[in-house]
Amino acid sequence: MNNKEFLSELGRRLNYNMKEAKTLSDSLIQEICLQLEDENTIAISGFGTFEVKKKLERVVVNPATKQRMLVPPKMSVSFKVAPVLKDKANEK
Repeated sequence: MNNKEFLSELGRRLNYNMKEAKTLSDSLIQEICLQLEDENTIAISGFGTFEVKKKLERVVVNPATKQRMLVPPKMSVSFKVAPVLKDKANEK
């Protein structure tokens, strides 16, 4: 399912037109992004949990040159699927 098909189905189920469905979808994604920027955890019942994790600074070695490099710390987003959704996916 691509984005257009998703928005079409969302609009059909909520009795919205495509423009309203796109606005709803964009607003939801924007709010999720804002919450993750503030390092908040987002739990959506029946879907899963988005969480910001801090990756520590580390040293890596280039196997070809044996040069050691420092990888700076960074933030990453992880997603854990809700058990209900995982069970539904495994049924098929």
